[in-house]
Amino acid sequence: MFESPLYTHFVSHYAQPTGPDLLGRTEPFFAWQDARRQAGLWPYSRSLDAAPRAACAVRGETGAGAVGLNFLSQDYLSLSTHPRVVEAAHRALRDHGLHSAGSAMLGGNTAPSLVLEDALAEALHMPHVALFSTGWGAGFATITALVRPGDHVVMDTLAHACLQAGAAAATRNVVRFRHLDNEAVRRHLRKIRSRDAQNAILVVTEGLFSMDSDVPAIEELQGICREWGATLLVDAAHDFGAMGPRGTGSVGAQAMLGKVDLVMGAFSKTFGSNGGFLATHSPAVRQFVRVFGGPHIFSNALSPLQAAVVTESLRIVRSAEGDELRERLFENIGTLRGELHRRGIETLGAPSPVVPVAIGGAPVARVAARMIFDHGVFVNLVEYPAVPLRGSRFRMQVMADHSREQARAAAAVVAEAIHDARALVEGPHAFAVPFAGLQQTAA
Repeated sequence: MFESPLYTHFVSHYAQPTGPDLLGRTEPFFAWQDARRQAGLWPYSRSLDAAPRAACAVRGETGAGAVGLNFLSQDYLSLSTHPRVVEAAHRALRDHGLHSAGSAMLGGNTAPSLVLEDALAEALHMPHVALFSTGWGAGFATITALVRPGDHVVMDTLAHACLQAGAAAATRNVVRFRHLDNEAVRRHLRKIRSRDAQNAILVVTEGLFSMDSDVPAIEELQGICREWGATLLVDAAHDFGAMGPRGTGSVGAQAMLGKVDLVMGAFSKTFGSNGGFLATHSPAVRQFVRVFGGPHIFSNALSPLQAAVVTESLRIVRSAEGDELRERLFENIGTLRGELHRRGIETLGAPSPVVPVAIGGAPVARVAARMIFDHGVFVNLVEYPAVPLRGSRFRMQVMADHSREQARAAAAVVAEAIHDARALVEGPHAFAVPFAGLQQTAA
């Protein structure tokens, strides 16, 4: 049964439909997706019944719900429910209303958004900041605004999809270097400059890669860019706020604060809100991206409520309380990783708020994901093409408000489910699975 499309197909099998019926040709994908959903093997598009706390109620698309431990939400310092952050939202709602009511270029800026720009500039040691209504928009707009068709983008092969999409939209001259391989960057830049001294080069990396929980050597990479006349962009979406001294992320941890050409990020991981930003040393770059970056000029600006939430979250991030929250966060991370290792389960990369749990093949991953949900632990399953073909993993996301006991309990459930799923899928004999109906629904 584990050779059926429920276990062996991926979304990539359905990504390039053909035929004259634009709408009807989506049906094969839906049939496959719905079969997985009805079999309990589609762990996506779930909803939380309340705030993303350490323990919460989660509901799937079929309506089936459960109460358990939340290791799927991106709220690393648990600031979305922090009393001061909630109060800041109430004040902004009372004083400024719900809505920005326009793009940032056309009346959408508000007093809270201007305060946030200044606060981010101070925190990052980069005096000019542009805000965006999503982190995706920040990455896409930065690249599409700055890069012209004759220019070049050299990017880490694991760079976020918004950066990949921005590069593809901006120029055909895109090369991807092996993950974290700075010498490969040097080789690519040398080759490009040997034939093109006229056009610009943008090098793209991340402060923390969330699928592998690893970081680049930023100082070396910035030096290589300087050597070959290239510009470096670091996406700090996952590390800014949650890691580094005073929450300055990998850039701060590597003593590169204020020394990187461009830093962008998102507010959706640590700061309790949607939205994103670009930070630069140049007022010209800021204004150029604001005018020529589509997601800035053609999307409504951050709401005053969102801007106030991020500003208050940033105050906490930079305070002694922020240090305490990061300490608690990393205690939980260490407990979770340590318990998984003790139980024979591999975690990838270095300690960070994202704990990637290696599984391997999709059949084992999908069976284990259902087992874990049925036992009251909520995690994100990541499959190909977001990761390599046999690189399925759980992306567990840790919060400061988790307890170490919750981390231990989650590790026990996840480890047991992976071991049981491997025995069921890969072992010589099937055994009675710990939930009813799998063999019938999956057959």
